[in-house]
Amino acid sequence: MKILLLEDEYSLRISVEEFLEDLGYEVDGLSDGLEAYDKIYEKSYDIFLLDVNVPSLNGFELLKKIREDGIRTPAIFLTSMTDVNDLKEGYKRGCCDYIRKPFDLEELELRIDQALARYLEADGNSISLECGLVYDLKKSKLLQDGDEIILRKTEKDLLEVLLKNKNAVVSTQMFQDEVWGEYVEPATVRVQLNNLKKKLPDSIIQNRRGLGYIIER
Repeated sequence: MKILLLEDEYSLRISVEEFLEDLGYEVDGLSDGLEAYDKIYEKSYDIFLLDVNVPSLNGFELLKKIREDGIRTPAIFLTSMTDVNDLKEGYKRGCCDYIRKPFDLEELELRIDQALARYLEADGNSISLECGLVYDLKKSKLLQDGDEIILRKTEKDLLEVLLKNKNAVVSTQMFQDEVWGEYVEPATVRVQLNNLKKKLPDSIIQNRRGLGYIIER
């Protein structure tokens, strides 16, 4: 799981980065709103953690812009603001939660888990699939009847894209954007997806000829 962290207080940003990386997340920590905006279009993230008062483009405006562009990734504001009107503004812009500074890192972990679970309609920290399969969101592990199915990093990334877009067809272009972040040969995408499919029961990932791939739940 990939997290974009926008926080201009250096010590807090480093503390949050280290904490989340220890939990197994990939974290890009930034201090400038415009840099964060550009980064969002360079790679795909699973959640945004946004300070409000940052240079160049504040957290409210950043979230407003990406929501207008159709990006629905869940966002949590990290802020010292307490005024109810500020809270209303954040929800109006499209956030799913607030956490007030100062906060315990364990509380942040819980808020992230809850936001991801709501976004993926998961049960707690995991997503249940057919044939006894369970994907652990926190640990990025796939289990079948309690036994881990070993996936390579690219295979995990492909599976997570399919899970985020459950019941919707994922095109080759979407895989290119979210997994590689750049153009790769469609044959490369197909090979990696076939490698993933070989590790799963036949019914899990279905091919829609000429359109892409889908996990139906």
